[in-house]
Amino acid sequence: MEAYSLITSIFLAFGLSAACGFRIFIPPLTYGLLYKADLVQLAEGWDWIGSDWVIAVLALAALFEIIGNLVPWLDNLLDVLATPIAIGAGTTLSAIALSEIDPGLKWILSVMSGVLITGGFQLTTVSLRGVSSIFTGGLINPIISLIEDFISLGISISIILFPLFGIFIVVLIALFLRSIYIRLKKRKSRNSP
Repeated sequence: MEAYSLITSIFLAFGLSAACGFRIFIPPLTYGLLYKADLVQLAEGWDWIGSDWVIAVLALAALFEIIGNLVPWLDNLLDVLATPIAIGAGTTLSAIALSEIDPGLKWILSVMSGVLITGGFQLTTVSLRGVSSIFTGGLINPIISLIEDFISLGISISIILFPLFGIFIVVLIALFLRSIYIRLKKRKSRNSP
């Protein structure tokens, strides 16, 4: 595998993991639809993600996830339930993206990507939505949820079609979320006795 192809595969794996940190079902659905439209290729054994029944199940699951996250307080419950599933989805999509490399290295990178990247983004969004629920009674949670939907879709499309550009978007979003987290932490420390 040439260096450029390896780097783009790693970027694709990390980007899809990041997208799963915002929504579980949008990234695999996007990947499956783009595969079905012959816009991306999948290694042998992973083409199941583009099958009609998998796309139908992912579409239904994505719809339920989007609607469920629009309901204040239900979204917090879904966040708790979604975290391990999101890590699994991030790990699986990373493995799909890294299917051309040595299997041992593929799974090490995939698990790291799922746990660290997907888990990191998921826990950050869970924390931000939790703070929103506490301070606004969940009133702005639907807005936050819609933003997360668009971020997940945007990352998924950009990282699949343009991995080098997509990873730049992921890094910018990570830096933005980090700055919000630091501000909230400072505000919390000022308000605590």
